[in-house]
Amino acid sequence: MPAARFIVSGRVQGVFYRASAREQALILGMAGYAKNLPNGEVEVLAIGDVAALDALEQWLQQGPPAAKVMSVSREELAEDMIGETVRQDFHIR
Repeated sequence: MPAARFIVSGRVQGVFYRASAREQALILGMAGYAKNLPNGEVEVLAIGDVAALDALEQWLQQGPPAAKVMSVSREELAEDMIGETVRQDFHIR
C-alpha cells in the first residue's frame, strides 16, 4: 500500500490541525498518524491508495479554518519503512 510523509509548516499547532487531519484521513480510508514537531511544524504519515494520498495532500494545504498553512512537503515512503502499528488506524501523537 502506498505511503507518504508530509511536513506542514505555518500556523498549524494549537488550531486543531492534527485532529482535523485525522478526521480527513479517516474519511479517505487511510491509516497513519499526525504529530506536532518541536519546530512548530506538523508531520503527517499517511497510508492509502494514491488517490487518497493526493486528496489528503490537497486538504493539508488548507487545513482547518484557524490554520494558516505556508507549505506542505511530501516524501514517498517504501512499504518496509512503515511500522505495523501505524497501519491499523490513524492516530494523533
